Amino acid sequence: MTTDLTLFERGVPFTGNYPAALAGLQERLAQLQLAQIVHAKRALIIFEGPSGSGKKDALRPITAALDPCHFATHSVGDARDEGRHWLAPFWNALPATGSTAIFYHGWYRRLVAERVQRRVGDKAWSRACDEINEFEAQQHDHDTIIVKLYFHTTANVRAARIRERGDDPWRRHLPPQDEAIDEADRARTIEVLQDLFALTDTRWAPWRIVDAGDGRAAQLAALTMVTDALAKAIPAQPPATAEKVVPIRLQKSA
Repeated sequence: MTTDLTLFERGVPFTGNYPAALAGLQERLAQLQLAQIVHAKRALIIFEGPSGSGKKDALRPITAALDPCHFATHSVGDARDEGRHWLAPFWNALPATGSTAIFYHGWYRRLVAERVQRRVGDKAWSRACDEINEFEAQQHDHDTIIVKLYFHTTANVRAARIRERGDDPWRRHLPPQDEAIDEADRARTIEVLQDLFALTDTRWAPWRIVDAGDGRAAQLAALTMVTDALAKAIPAQPPATAEKVVPIRLQKSA
């Protein structure tokens, strides 16, 4: 996947009926989750992107539409466990049959950060990307739907959002996710991301880039990407009536 991230910096405002558009997408997602549960499909949704890119604002309307008994949100962060493989924390959080695991930052965050800081050399970088592709291929082969979202916007938009967060007497106490925005680091990050997308965009786990400059447009775009991916992978019709359902119906009618 060759990606020009500047194409996702337009931040075109959404001008339609936002409540109606949001409600329609949430209703569609709820129905797709029901189909996912009935057809015993697993799903992984990964939210990636820097601080101030609008990930959490896009996460809220997605989780609000889901049955809470059949999904879990994980924020693994940068926790290290030197005694185990670096993907081990994510293995432990994989979804059960009929369930969805949402990773608010997944297995890419730490790798990208260390590559930007030049703490990961070319050989280790290539090996890590290969391990990710194999890990995601294993999940795909285990009948798991994978949706990878990357939220991108301009440095100015991010800086404004981070300043706004700092002005809030409550949110300012939340631990920072990223270091301050720096133009040199930004250029290096873009370079690393383009390489990452080229190495880890696969047929079974493609990247989907969200233009996150406008909050409402980004939320609707993320919802659309998730619902489209689920709709493509889950049968549209319910399965034939299971034999065990028949006696239950007969008991109720007796």
